[in-house]
Amino acid sequence: MSVEELPAEAYARAERLLLHNRPRLALRAKIKPRWIGDTDTFWYRVETARGGEFVLVDVAARTRVPAFDHERLAAALAAASTQPVEPYALPLREIEFVDDAVAFDAFGAHWMYRPDTDTCTQDQQHRSPSPLEVASPDKKWVAFRRAHDVWVRSVETGAEFALTTDGTADRSYAANPDAASNRVVLGKLGLSEAPPVLVWSPDSTRILTHRVDQSELAWMPLVEAGPSDGSRPRLHAYRYAIPGENLPRGEWFVLDIAERTATAADAEPFLLALYSPIVLGKAWWARDGRTAYYLDQPRDLRTLRLHALDATTGAVRTVLEEHGDTRVEATQEIAHRPIVHVLTGGREVLWYSQRDGWGHLYRYEDGELVEQLTKGSFAVQDIAHVDESERVAYLVVSGLVADDPYRRSLVRVDLDGGALTRLTGDDLDHVITTPEHGRWFVDSESIVDTPPVTTVRGQDGAVLVELERADIGPLLAAGWTPPERIRTLAADGVTPVFGLLYKPYGFDETQRYPVLDHPYPGPQKHRVEPCFTQDFYGIRAEAAAGLGFAVLAIDGRGTPGRDKAFHDYSYRNLGSAGALDDHVAALRQLAETRPWLDLDRVGIFGVSGGGFTTVRAMGLYPEFYKVGVAEAGNHDNRCYHALWAETYDGPPDPEIYERTANIGLADRIDGKLLLIHGELDDNVTPHLTMRLVDALIEANRDFDLLIVPGVEHSFLGRENYVTRRRWDHLVRHLMGRRPPAGYRLADVPITPELLEALGG
Repeated sequence: MSVEELPAEAYARAERLLLHNRPRLALRAKIKPRWIGDTDTFWYRVETARGGEFVLVDVAARTRVPAFDHERLAAALAAASTQPVEPYALPLREIEFVDDAVAFDAFGAHWMYRPDTDTCTQDQQHRSPSPLEVASPDKKWVAFRRAHDVWVRSVETGAEFALTTDGTADRSYAANPDAASNRVVLGKLGLSEAPPVLVWSPDSTRILTHRVDQSELAWMPLVEAGPSDGSRPRLHAYRYAIPGENLPRGEWFVLDIAERTATAADAEPFLLALYSPIVLGKAWWARDGRTAYYLDQPRDLRTLRLHALDATTGAVRTVLEEHGDTRVEATQEIAHRPIVHVLTGGREVLWYSQRDGWGHLYRYEDGELVEQLTKGSFAVQDIAHVDESERVAYLVVSGLVADDPYRRSLVRVDLDGGALTRLTGDDLDHVITTPEHGRWFVDSESIVDTPPVTTVRGQDGAVLVELERADIGPLLAAGWTPPERIRTLAADGVTPVFGLLYKPYGFDETQRYPVLDHPYPGPQKHRVEPCFTQDFYGIRAEAAAGLGFAVLAIDGRGTPGRDKAFHDYSYRNLGSAGALDDHVAALRQLAETRPWLDLDRVGIFGVSGGGFTTVRAMGLYPEFYKVGVAEAGNHDNRCYHALWAETYDGPPDPEIYERTANIGLADRIDGKLLLIHGELDDNVTPHLTMRLVDALIEANRDFDLLIVPGVEHSFLGRENYVTRRRWDHLVRHLMGRRPPAGYRLADVPITPELLEALGG
C-alpha cells in the first residue's frame, strides 16, 4: 500500500511559524525599551505592517511619536552613503540622541542625522563601542581584557593602562569559566572571546570583577571533523567540571581607576559551578560606590549568604545568611536576577526566602529579621523597584489570579507593616520592565490567547501612555490558532498542573490526530509562558501544530514558578524528568473529553533537557510514547555540567545519579527514535549522546542518529536542516505520511534578536 505524501504547503506553513519569522507575523507585539539616562524618555523599535519603526516616548508629556521621519532619514542616508536605503528596513538597530541629531551605525560607519537640515554626515572621529569593551557610566572610560588581565582606556585621550598584571590562562581576570564561554557561537559572530565579566561602580571610579582559577579542572575535548578551511580534523579542548570533580574558584577584586590598584577581597575563594555571579546578577554595587555586595553558597547549596565588600580595604563581612534542608535559592529560575535588595546605606535588606513554603520577601535590619513583608499562597518573582523615600517596594508576583498560579501581577508593598496593594487588577499576565529610577513601569499585558497591549503605568498602576496594541492578522493568516490553557491533575491525583494544548492546523473535531508532547523538564525554568509571546520552546510547538499534530506542553511537578514543595519534587529526583508521569496522566485526562486526541499515536520531541526527557519518556513509558526526536540531550548527568546535576539532584550520590542516566533505559526503547547532536556542542557535549548510542547498540536496539558538523548547542547555521529532519521523522513515523519530497527550509540568519530569543 502506498503512503500518502504530506503536501509541501504543510511544511511551508510550519516554517512561517518559526521563531525567526515570528516578529513579522505578530506585529507590535514586543518591544524592548531603551532608557535615555535618568529622564522620563525612552525609545524602542517595533515591527509594524510597514516594517521596523523607531518610536520616542516622553512619559512626562504623555506622548508617543516617531523617533524621526523614517523616509527623510532614509533619503539622507542613501544620499550620503550612496547605498540603497528603505525607510522601514533601515540598516540600523540602535540609535542615540546627541543634541539635535540622531546618531547611529550603518554600512560600517558612524552617522549623524540632523532633522533640521535633512542631512546625514559621517563622523570620522567617532569610535564605535566594541562588544568586547564595557563603558563606564559616565562614558569616560572603557574596560577590556588583554590576554588575561583587565585594562582600561580613556575615551578622551585614548591612553590605556593595565589594572591587573598577573593574569594567566589558568587564573584569568574578568572571565567566565571556560565551560560557560560559548566560544563556538562567539566565533560565528566574529568574536575572539566573550565580553569582560565586570561591573563599574555608579561613580565610574572602580570596577568589581574576579579572577577565576581553573588550574585544577579537567579538560573536555571536542573534535571538529571538517574545519571550514579544509584542514585536517581540529581538536578543541577547554576546562569543564562534571559532578564530583573540582570546580572553578573565584577571588573578588576591586580595581581603582585613579590609583591604578587591584584590591583583593579578604575572603575565601568562592565556587563558580558554571556562570559568574556577575553574569547572574549576584554581585552589584551600592549606590555610593563604596561597597559591593555579592551572594555566595557552599557546594551543597543549602546555605545562602549575602556579603558586603569594602571597596577601599577589601574587608568582607557577612550581612545575613539562611540555611535549609534542600536548595536555598535567591530565585527559583537561575537566569532571573536575585530577589534581594539592600537599602538605607546597607542597614536594611529585602531578602527572598521560601522558608514558609512560598517565595516571599522578608525585611532585615542590621542582620536581624524584622518582619515578613509578603504572605500567602503566591510567589514573589521580582523586585521591580524600591522607593526608599516613600518606604514602598514594587513587586512582580504570581498566584494572585484565580485558577492560574503562573500569571504575574504588579503590586506595591509597604516596607513597614507589609500592607499590599495590587496595581494591576485584571486577570491578565503582566510582563514588567522598569527604568532604574522606577518612576513608572512599561507593562506588556496578555495571556496565551489574548495578544499583548503595551503601556506605561505610573506608580499607582494607572496607564499613562499606551504604546502598542498587537496586530496578529498575519499570524492568523499563516495558519496559527491560539492554544488552549489546560488544567489537569498530576499523577498523584491531587496536585493541579497547567499547560497548553495546541490544536492541529485545519482542526476538525470529528477526526483523530496524532499527539506530540513537547517537554522541557526544568528545573531551572518552567516550560509554558503564561503570556501571549511564547519562547523558543513554545514557537516550536506552534510550528508542529502547523504540520497537523496536536501538541501538548505542560509544567509537571519539579518545575519552578510556584511553591517550594512543587519545585522540590525534582530535588534528588531528576530522573522524573519534570514529572513525566504527570504528562501521561494529563494526556489521558484530556482524551476523556477530547476524543480527537489519538493516544495510540503519541510522540515526543525536545532539545537539551527536552532531549533528555524524550529518551526518558520512550524508556519509561514505551507503550505510550512510540516516536521521539531527542536533540542535544544530556543523557548522562554524571558527565554533564556539575551545575546541573549538583543543583537539582543534590551532592553526588552514585545510586541516585545512575538512575538518572538514560543509559540504563536503552534496553527498554522500542519506538522510532532519532538522536541529533552538534559535534561542537560545548554545553551538552556530544559524548553524552554517544554514551547512549553505545548502550543502544549493546542492547541491540534500532535508532537513527544525526551528528551535525561544525555546530553547537543551538545548531546555528544548520537549524533549518535539523528542523526539517525532525519534522520528517515525526511525519513519517507518527503521522504515517511521507514528507514532501525535496523540501528545503530557508537559511536562518544569525541575528542578535535570534541569539537573545535562544538565550545566547
